[in-house]
Amino acid sequence: MKSGNVYKSKKVVHWCPTCETALAEAEIEYADEKSDSIYVKFEKTDEPGTFVIIWTTTPWTLPANMAIAVHPDFEYVKIRVKDENWILAEGLVESLLKKLEISEYEVLEKFKGKSMEGVNTNHPFINRKSPVVLADYVTLDTGTGCVHTAPGHGQDDYFTGLKYKLDVYSPVDHQGKYTAEFPQMEGTFVFKANKPIIDMLDESGNLLMAEKYAHSYPHCWRCKKPIIFRATEQWFISVDENNLRGKVLDEIERVRWVPDWGKNRINAMVKDRPDWCISRQRSWGIPIPSFTCKECGKSVLTEETMNHITGIVRENGSNAWFEREAKDLLPENFSCPHCGGKEFEKEEDILDVWIDSGASFEGVLNSRDNLGFPADVYLEGSDQHRGWFNSSIFLSVAKHGMAPFKTVITHGFIRDGKGLKMSKSLGNVIHPLEVSEKYGSDILRIWAASSDYRNDINVSMNIIIQQTETYKKIRNTIRFLLGNLNDFNREENTVDLENLNRIDRWALSKLAKLSNSVTLDYENYEFYKAIQKISKYIVTDLSAVYLDVVKDRLYVEGPDSLARRSTQTILHKILDTLLKLLAPVITFTAEEIYQLLPENERNFATVQAEGWPQFTEKSINEEIESEFDFLLETKEKVNLSLEKIRNEGNIGHSLDSKVILKANREEAKILEKYEDMLSDLFIVSQVIIDRCDNDTLSVEVEHASGKKCERCWKYHDDTGKDTEYPDTCPRCSSVMREYYK
Repeated sequence: MKSGNVYKSKKVVHWCPTCETALAEAEIEYADEKSDSIYVKFEKTDEPGTFVIIWTTTPWTLPANMAIAVHPDFEYVKIRVKDENWILAEGLVESLLKKLEISEYEVLEKFKGKSMEGVNTNHPFINRKSPVVLADYVTLDTGTGCVHTAPGHGQDDYFTGLKYKLDVYSPVDHQGKYTAEFPQMEGTFVFKANKPIIDMLDESGNLLMAEKYAHSYPHCWRCKKPIIFRATEQWFISVDENNLRGKVLDEIERVRWVPDWGKNRINAMVKDRPDWCISRQRSWGIPIPSFTCKECGKSVLTEETMNHITGIVRENGSNAWFEREAKDLLPENFSCPHCGGKEFEKEEDILDVWIDSGASFEGVLNSRDNLGFPADVYLEGSDQHRGWFNSSIFLSVAKHGMAPFKTVITHGFIRDGKGLKMSKSLGNVIHPLEVSEKYGSDILRIWAASSDYRNDINVSMNIIIQQTETYKKIRNTIRFLLGNLNDFNREENTVDLENLNRIDRWALSKLAKLSNSVTLDYENYEFYKAIQKISKYIVTDLSAVYLDVVKDRLYVEGPDSLARRSTQTILHKILDTLLKLLAPVITFTAEEIYQLLPENERNFATVQAEGWPQFTEKSINEEIESEFDFLLETKEKVNLSLEKIRNEGNIGHSLDSKVILKANREEAKILEKYEDMLSDLFIVSQVIIDRCDNDTLSVEVEHASGKKCERCWKYHDDTGKDTEYPDTCPRCSSVMREYYK
């Protein structure tokens, strides 16, 4: 208001006759509607028998017709049809005559639309002239290229009316009924007036044709009823005064929009939005603190009056406006700045609720010492680019010169499993509590986090149930980790990076990359990618490879052996990392896991207070990962060979076998580097590396030599030679002797 952006004016606004209030753009929904479509003749005043043909889908607005708009650059024609001359756009002649089932006509003249400017026609049923005006919004999509213009009932019509100084005439009241200004139908609801007006046109001979026309029509988002356009006195915020629109567009560029298309969407909304209608005709809400001078009839809204009322409201609440007389709300001895009058009436309109929600940054962030401004994130649905996001950025730029948010996240909406909108009448609503009670809250959270919220999301019980498998894999993996860390003390048993086994170095490298990648996904608000990566990591890198391979050393090696402690070091790191990466999603399970950790590893009462996983560059080892790519490819070949010999009945368990790898020099070089762990990797008893000149590695499998150890199930040539532990292999007997004697 202080900068001059607030003003009161008679303008065409969206008006809901059911709710009896003006509406903003953000309060409009569009729905398919069948309207009465009519072609009407407007006779030229200086040429009887010659008519300009207009088309409209709102017959009820014809009483407010003040002009006919044509496009300055379109070709128009005058045609002879029977004993009349008709004027319309050349490109629409054929479609109109086809509808009228007229095949014979004669083109008398052809001319540009601009040559018609100023031509006068007679209103078809009111004693009034309707001049021809020019407008570039006229199209050749439908109709006649000659547009019925009622400045009191259309946005484009209103601005054309201002340009040509036409009367902004709107003989319709707040209930959508004609006033005494149109006495023929005073008290008739406008939508019920279509038929009588069509009959009136037919009787006067000015109706060419009437038909039903299906199109998208604006509806009120509250009552879901069709709205009208109506010229009334309303309060507005000018979006162009002081370059407010330009400043908002600049701020949009500085904000991070998730997903990216959000920026284009709000840009379009801001570029195209008209001045903001901020007054509403309701009996509840935040009042507009304006007064009307009884002497001159002008509105009074000044810095002095607003500051005075602000003090009253701060002390007594906004109800003070409704409870007190005007004189008790104004400063003492206040005079009208326009005429000096002393008597005032209170404004009855309230503020648009988008002012309330749009100003939330002021009521929340700038009213609390422990919060900062601007907000890190605003989060809402994809319909808010014209709503909350829009109102917020305009108000914040007006007040603070900057956007109220650093990041804006837009989400889609929930639909059922078939993609239909959920509704009680269809019975396809899924209640979150029902899911939680049946499967647990974390299943619901995994489903939500796994979904790409940027689009509409389908959900059904079957879709939810699918997430139970993901959850089970996570839970079972964590349980395995906890079980195998039962005797591990982080401070005493952790193995330094340099002393880790190579497979443990590989596992650490994969974990570090996972953590870094998932962290980036979280930072980009792409939660579904994070969950997908964690789930894939657990299934492929952990369950299918690492945990399967290290079971032998976990169960067979000595409890305090370097090999076992090396693996436990990594298992502990995996547990700690997965716990923290998953804590934002499966919050209850993460808390359960956290409480099972040793007390000295719990730094806080909740895992949610723990720091985020951190990995140094040393954790990642590209050389080992590259070598493991080859080893895992080799493992796939070994598995195929094992399956073949198992099907032939030569072995049972894979530990019954010996694998011979025939490898060339480069391949053998890698294999020999990992020779001590190949049997564990392939889950066999023995591995022989045979250097040869093969182009590619080949695999041979035969039954393992020696006897089966009853402790580790691996075959060894020296199994049974230890008299103290006769059923064990040398490794197991050594462990038994050292740790269990």
